[in-house]
Amino acid sequence: MDSLPVYDSSRRGMPALEELRELLRYSNLVIQTARRNIVVRYKRSILGIAWTMLNPLGTTLILSFVFSRVFGGASSYAVYVLSGLLCWTFFAQTTSDSMHNLIWGGNLLKRIYVPRTVFAVSAVLTGLINMVFSLVPLMVVMLFARVPIRLTMLILPIPALFLAMFALGVGLILSTIAIYFIDVTEMYTILLTAWFYLSPIIYRKDMLPQDYAWVVHLNPMYYLINLFRAPIYDGRIPVLSEFLVAGAIALSTLVVGWIWFSSRADDFAYRV
Repeated sequence: MDSLPVYDSSRRGMPALEELRELLRYSNLVIQTARRNIVVRYKRSILGIAWTMLNPLGTTLILSFVFSRVFGGASSYAVYVLSGLLCWTFFAQTTSDSMHNLIWGGNLLKRIYVPRTVFAVSAVLTGLINMVFSLVPLMVVMLFARVPIRLTMLILPIPALFLAMFALGVGLILSTIAIYFIDVTEMYTILLTAWFYLSPIIYRKDMLPQDYAWVVHLNPMYYLINLFRAPIYDGRIPVLSEFLVAGAIALSTLVVGWIWFSSRADDFAYRV
């Protein structure tokens, strides 16, 4: 007589590795969820997905009009702002969506099994798709500002990958906290506002007083934005040290977020 299969929790592997294996098995679900996120967001909109391009362009025009004489003065200031704004918009949206997707889609966890990381990974994938569309208005602004579109921009997938890794790590950390303390979603909105002005998006780092320069250097988004902006605004390939610092920040944040999230994932169905 064949023995019945027995589940032994003590023989379970590392939660982080099991979560990764399950995510790979459900990769099609991640793609379909990202597709649904885009369709639902723009389904009833007159301009549809064009808002992905018009939103950062409109924000850039407003910021350029208000701050160009204060922080810039040159026509290329709009390119400087937009290149940083694309990074920030991606980060802010994906980390916020990671929390909201897990909280509002949490009822699904009580009905069927899905890897918990699906919600955060699909939010990051959605953000990457939106970022690709946002490159169109960026190149339009570059043409009007007479900033050459250089071949160095071909290296943008690497900064985008580091940015996605960092956003996923932060999103997983925030999602884990938000499951236990729902107020984190509202508090994070306030934190994002402060974080935005502490990041070199509408101003250059060398414009800050020397006494406050250390604040920027403690900001991980400073290194990721600079890495993304260098091929666009400066027209150069970042040096190795810039890649290493940004990569280390992104990888360490992702590892910490993934391990912590995975270790708590089994408890989520009882919390949402």
